[in-house]
Amino acid sequence: MKSMRTLIVDDEPLARERLRRLCDAESMVEIVGECGSGAEALSQLHAGGVDLLFLDVEMPGATGLEVLAELPAADRPAVIFATAHDQFALEAFDQEAVDYLLKPFDRERFQQALRRAETFLQARHGAETEEKLEALLAKVAQQEIRPDRLTFKVDGKVVFLRPAEIAWVEAADNYVVLHLESGPRHMVRDTMTAVERRLGVKQFVRVNRSALVQLDQIKELQPGAHGDYTILLRDGARLPLSRSLRGKLNTLFGPTSD
Repeated sequence: MKSMRTLIVDDEPLARERLRRLCDAESMVEIVGECGSGAEALSQLHAGGVDLLFLDVEMPGATGLEVLAELPAADRPAVIFATAHDQFALEAFDQEAVDYLLKPFDRERFQQALRRAETFLQARHGAETEEKLEALLAKVAQQEIRPDRLTFKVDGKVVFLRPAEIAWVEAADNYVVLHLESGPRHMVRDTMTAVERRLGVKQFVRVNRSALVQLDQIKELQPGAHGDYTILLRDGARLPLSRSLRGKLNTLFGPTSD
């Protein structure tokens, strides 16, 4: 993670100096400013560019809790209160503060608070990335973006695939596995029905409840001992053919000769 851009807010110069020394010793922290009042803090916070806020409670002009109340929850930095007053802790956590340092605190307790702030910011970044991916996929689904390839969300990334690159699709609980003609497999959180609809019926056929196959990938239909058939694909995969779907293959390829 990049350095946390940090603002120190406390009306006591000695308290700000101690926090500055502690922050300077941490590689993950970059101090971007210091303020001696709530009003100063709000002015700098509204300008943006702050990831982490060390905030005193009792200050002239506006208390730390009043400063926090002025910041929209979605846009707040990670907030660590640093104060000598323990009676405000519950209210601070109600306002979603990351931590509450009670003066005097030692370096170990300070570092624990930093780790909590880092975890908070990483989780927020992950959620924002997820929202952006969801928005992109929604636009594709609504054809606001019209790609010549399909998009799938895989391990936090958006992967673009041409239907011809997908050899077959396998159901796996709440996921589907995309077996590519070449390259790695991709596990996607989706349903077989949704993927089948996106791939289309001209190139792909459902051969059983758990498998969807690209027609060009079918190499052989092998009869079994009890009138069943197994489909052999070009990549060597062997898939059972549902009896109810054998007629669909006959329609696509023509009846098999005995």
